[in-house]
Amino acid sequence: MAAIASINAKQNGAFAAAISTLTADDTITFNPGKKQLLVLTNTTGGALTATVDGADGTTVSVPGLGNVSVAAGLAIAVPAGESRAVVLSTISAYLKGVVHLLGGTGLKAQLFDL
Repeated sequence: MAAIASINAKQNGAFAAAISTLTADDTITFNPGKKQLLVLTNTTGGALTATVDGADGTTVSVPGLGNVSVAAGLAIAVPAGESRAVVLSTISAYLKGVVHLLGGTGLKAQLFDL
């Protein structure tokens, strides 16, 4: 398990943007005070899915739906040769506690602080 470090994107011009390769279980740090963008890229020949799962996520109350479970995390499917990106504040209900990226072995990941 590795901790995926965030990249400061509030810089002028071009800057270094490290790429991490996911294992079966890696972690990220969600900072609700910052706008963060998680980018997952699949350079393999097959589709891969990573699940974003905060260890303390249970249920959230959604107007019109009632209580919805977020305990299993949010699966993000990434087809072969493609990328998927998510602004973390839009999925904050899934990011309570230590946030794990599970099952995405082989995906490339970058976490930008915008």
